[in-house]
Amino acid sequence: MIVAVYGQDYKNDANSKAFQLLIDVLLESKVGVTVEENFLKIQNSAVQNSSAIQSFSELSKNTDLLITIGGDGTILRAITLVKDLGIPIIGVNTGRLGFLATIQTNAIESAVKSVLAGDYQISERSLLSITVENEKIITPSFALNEITVSRKNTTSMITVETHLDEEYLTSYWADGLIIATPTGSTGYSLSCGGPVISPEANNMVLTPIAPHNLNARPLVINDSTTISLSVEGREDEFLLSLDSRIITLPKETKLTIKKADFKIKMVELTNKSFIDTLRKKLLWGEDRRN
Repeated sequence: MIVAVYGQDYKNDANSKAFQLLIDVLLESKVGVTVEENFLKIQNSAVQNSSAIQSFSELSKNTDLLITIGGDGTILRAITLVKDLGIPIIGVNTGRLGFLATIQTNAIESAVKSVLAGDYQISERSLLSITVENEKIITPSFALNEITVSRKNTTSMITVETHLDEEYLTSYWADGLIIATPTGSTGYSLSCGGPVISPEANNMVLTPIAPHNLNARPLVINDSTTISLSVEGREDEFLLSLDSRIITLPKETKLTIKKADFKIKMVELTNKSFIDTLRKKLLWGEDRRN
């Protein structure tokens, strides 16, 4: 069995502690260990038994499992390495909220041993893909959480003309528009008033950011829908982001967004669930009246 480890390449005491604990468990379990090369350079001074660890710049299709160390943002970056290889992902949470990265540092040993023993289930997560008319796009051109258009370098709002399956929906006057997957419904979209959507739902949600037309509300649509966007505004450019990857595009650029033709496999421990994570992270039931 080959297990890959990925983290972001900056020094962090919490990451170093988690990395050492993880490596100890993996080597004790006699599995092959390979670590993303930039992350390994940062962690080499903190980890023992480094001679038993290989490094990678691109994931091999023979990889059986990818473990991330960090927060949800680290998992979002990791999917750009996984792409359509179908490699299952699980995350150690050294960040804050952690809807995707669910293993706490003090539970690394028990969680990893459970996964290596096959005591887990797979949650398949849909992604969004995008094409941009006459412009270069971020590579890779897919997102697990959301695709967002937003204003740039101005306090003036933008107008996002929106079509669903070539039928005109509306023109959002807002700071921007978020198109989120069910996975992304607990991210940026949630902070802008969007609904929480169960990960297995076949939906997407359109959530305006600070809309000027106050009757604009988040809209849940079927994930078979093709979304077409065109942005207007006082500025000549606007921002397009795919999860945390951002580029600048000229206004009036045509964008086409649809469900990607592959999914990401998230590993869920049998004693964890989306409902359990939701209840704990959003503190549901903490009200004493419950």
